[in-house]
Amino acid sequence: MFIIALMFLAAIIFFPEFKATVLRGFMTIGLFEPDIKVQSNETHQGQPALTKATSVEFISSTGEKLNLGGANDKVIFLNFWATWCPPCIAEMPSIQALKNKLKNKEEVVFAMVDADSNLQSSLSFMKKHNYDLPVYVQTNDVPESLFNGSLPTTVIINKKGEIVMKHEGLGNYDTKEMLNLLNSLSQ
Repeated sequence: MFIIALMFLAAIIFFPEFKATVLRGFMTIGLFEPDIKVQSNETHQGQPALTKATSVEFISSTGEKLNLGGANDKVIFLNFWATWCPPCIAEMPSIQALKNKLKNKEEVVFAMVDADSNLQSSLSFMKKHNYDLPVYVQTNDVPESLFNGSLPTTVIINKKGEIVMKHEGLGNYDTKEMLNLLNSLSQ
């Protein structure tokens, strides 16, 4: 029994994909439910009002540019991640499922930002797992209001260019609440 426990522990430490599977299992059975909070336009309980996403630009593997500065009539689901990050890998299926549910909503843009700026590695990861999530890298500095280095970090920006949600850490985004939020923001 000790050997099995030791092997399980070693697999979690040395194999990010295995650790991601374990984390995903905890989310599925309800043992781990990340708290994802949406900010409102009003200040309350010491929380600041919505802040504008500054002029940050990302570029995709196809050369498509995504600029967060100002209103762009799109709702942006921005996820900072890395291929070696187990929580990033664990939440990826939920992001793909959410994107699939919104595939006919042109007003909602998904952008998976590779924190390592290694497009080839990220594209290989997406292909290996049959994800069709668009991968971007940053072209200039990203302010801490968007990303402070914690992986994964997910930010939702409304059509006015305001940050309405920022979540650091593992999240399950394939929920009715998240779908309703993105649908309401895209109206």
